[in-house]
Amino acid sequence: MPVLNRASEMQEEVAGWRRHLHQNPELLYDVFQTSAFVAEKLKSFGCDVVETGIGRTGVVGIIKGNKGEGPVVGFRADMDALPIEEASGVAWASKTHGKMHACGHDGHTSMLLGAAKHLAETRNFRGSIAVIFQPAEEGGGGALAMIKDGLMEKFGISQVYGMHNHPGMAVGQFATRKGSVMAAADQFDIQIYGRSGHAAQPHKSIDPVLAAAQVVVALQSIAARETDPLKSVVVTVTKIHGGDAYNVIPDGVKLSGTVRTLLPELRDTTETRIREIASGISMAMGARAEVNYHRGYPVTFNHADETEFALDIMRKVAGEKAVSDEFPPAMGAEDFSYMLEARPGAFVFVGNGDTANLHNSAYDFNDEAIPYGISYWVTLAETALAA
Repeated sequence: MPVLNRASEMQEEVAGWRRHLHQNPELLYDVFQTSAFVAEKLKSFGCDVVETGIGRTGVVGIIKGNKGEGPVVGFRADMDALPIEEASGVAWASKTHGKMHACGHDGHTSMLLGAAKHLAETRNFRGSIAVIFQPAEEGGGGALAMIKDGLMEKFGISQVYGMHNHPGMAVGQFATRKGSVMAAADQFDIQIYGRSGHAAQPHKSIDPVLAAAQVVVALQSIAARETDPLKSVVVTVTKIHGGDAYNVIPDGVKLSGTVRTLLPELRDTTETRIREIASGISMAMGARAEVNYHRGYPVTFNHADETEFALDIMRKVAGEKAVSDEFPPAMGAEDFSYMLEARPGAFVFVGNGDTANLHNSAYDFNDEAIPYGISYWVTLAETALAA
């Protein structure tokens, strides 16, 4: 079963929706226009249920099949944009200063809307499909907010699937993998306290800058000397703040950064070692360190059976040669991970072609990918819930 004819016929219409959303980006939970647009479309398609305000501004539509009773399977798309000034030069560029769809959520939303329209027209399945439109993927944890609002229980969702575009992968190609497919993302702040003094008399002070410099270097030993080379961890210091004058040793220095891991046990070990390294080095130099470690999105972990099923669907849509089941794990993070903790499912990637990378000011979603995304969702629904 290749790309569906109906999906190809819908491409121009769905691209129009996508470009409208691209011109009107909204951030985090403030996706009021976007969620209203989504809800209006779902109602016009004849969805059996359209509920708004889940996870503050999330939208869920329920489409019941006409083949009898059955389970509820959830499909998720994210709606929010990024705080980036657009430089794509496309005719449908953002109309809002400092905001743009630089990660393709406009495309994700539009493809799922296209699938919802098709499924509401045909209803060639049993049970129900829940189309989930989520706010605040870009750092706000919108998936978790929807889950806390009872998303899974309220609609009886038994499995959940997500999809993301991938620049650099040809249009018409799909990829995923079983197990860890995207990393956990944590943040840390290390405040090092010393004793200020004259820069010409360092022996009369406790220099937090020197201590901070050694902490930065030592943190790299976590990946380089303490972690199995076949496992993945990234510890990156991204900010160093301390001092205001050339001739004054400051009282303190603050280091901030991020940690990316693919295994829960490595996540735990890395947090412990950051605390120990910061405290130990600071103490050895007469200074003192306080570590504030914040856990962000967990590992995006694809369940084995559901991933194999998703791969079969991708092969039906794109052909065997256009599907990879050995997609390298990405060290970026994705809050669909929360949904995969709540229910079994899989997160997959669809090719966006030779475009600018995600989170780049020149990025734009490739509308040629739309028929593939719609076909994936529709085929997944009709196969998972076959009569």
